[in-house]
Amino acid sequence: MHNQPKYVPYRSSEFFQDGLSERQQLVHTVARGELHEDAYLYTGKIGIKEGDRFPFPITQAVMERGRERYDIYCSPCHSRVGDGNGMIVKRGYRQAANFHDQKYASQTVGHYYDVISHGSGAMPDYGAQIDPPDRWAIAAYIRALQYARNGAMSDVPADQRGQLKDQSE
Repeated sequence: MHNQPKYVPYRSSEFFQDGLSERQQLVHTVARGELHEDAYLYTGKIGIKEGDRFPFPITQAVMERGRERYDIYCSPCHSRVGDGNGMIVKRGYRQAANFHDQKYASQTVGHYYDVISHGSGAMPDYGAQIDPPDRWAIAAYIRALQYARNGAMSDVPADQRGQLKDQSE
């Protein structure tokens, strides 16, 4: 285990002519997983403006993933219903944003993506911990929480109202 055939950064190498073990990246190469062809998927912005659409279709699987990631990363501060009264707030930390307030309900989904990526105010950035598709899934789940709180039965398609009433009983 001690003697492995690998190059350690900043150590010399007899293999390469210049004697260095570190190699420069070749021109026009892209690291695996770093192509980022869809700029909107990775920034949440169109130019400099926050977008208000999702970069992929929102399916039941995306919503379930969003709920799972939201419960892990967001609910400790924002609570499971998004009212900003999460467990750490109850223990004396700063009040988190209430997603149901008009100020936050009127924000674009691109705004939520950007805040998750880069943080805002007391909220840290989660760009390193949460992959871009999961950030979008969380933004979709936040939007669903907002619709659920502020929605009316008339917002539900007529063919699904009976099913919703059955679930609530």
